[in-house]
Amino acid sequence: MLTTNIEVLRNARKKGYAIPAINTQGGNFDIIWAVCKAADEMKSPVILAHYVSTGAYSGNDWFVQVAKWCANKVSVPVSIHLDHGESFEICMEALKLGFTSLMIDGSTKPIKENAALTGKVIEVAKCFNVPVEAEIGELLRLDNGVQQENKNVADPDQVREFLSLCQPDTLAIGIGNAHGYYKGEPDIHLDVLRDVSKFTDIPLVLHGCTGMSEDIIKDAIQLGVAKINFGTEIRYKYVEHYQEGLQTMNHQGHSWKLSQFACEKLVDDVKKIINLSGSAGKA
Repeated sequence: MLTTNIEVLRNARKKGYAIPAINTQGGNFDIIWAVCKAADEMKSPVILAHYVSTGAYSGNDWFVQVAKWCANKVSVPVSIHLDHGESFEICMEALKLGFTSLMIDGSTKPIKENAALTGKVIEVAKCFNVPVEAEIGELLRLDNGVQQENKNVADPDQVREFLSLCQPDTLAIGIGNAHGYYKGEPDIHLDVLRDVSKFTDIPLVLHGCTGMSEDIIKDAIQLGVAKINFGTEIRYKYVEHYQEGLQTMNHQGHSWKLSQFACEKLVDDVKKIINLSGSAGKA
């Protein structure tokens, strides 16, 4: 069932588990349905995440319509989330399209500018009861496994200042994490989460979980992370499963058979993420 995600995230923060947010590659039905099906079978809330650049092919409106259809076919809470909205305008477009959760990413800006932009989005979104995620500490993007200079470890004092200037519903904090495949072991600063959790009970968000140690993710959840984001792993797994279908099935050129094969394989991958998050049975 289609919902917002704020109540499930607050419950997760209080009770020490997290809700998986899966990037759905711009409205790919196979991925969206695999996420919903896995969540339904595991009785877990789930978040269908959408990054604008991945919607370039099918369109942001297509993603929303497919996500709504799938969400309303299952009995667990499913929210539709804008991931890394980079401007007020993008967030407003998502709100009009029917997203039930927004992220405004002002992490490249100074604290006061980030807070002002975040506050502007919150002011409108709250009129529609849509929760807003913010970010402190710019997350790196890894290109072909190349690690850029690590600049995204947030200062807890800056987090405190940010939260004094605006009140997002959830907050992503840079702790050395990044999007894409890590080259070697990432240097994750759990101490930042530990310090932040001392002065706020806001649900925290961990981006860049693909390739991160499961122990690190579990420790982060115990330190207040209530939402874990997976994108890279899911999109690569989907392509691998599709390729396996091409090589092993008597598909006779029927693309739906290949899609069904890849979707069913991907359900198991999503279930592993749900087990890692601890959200099974929490719907």
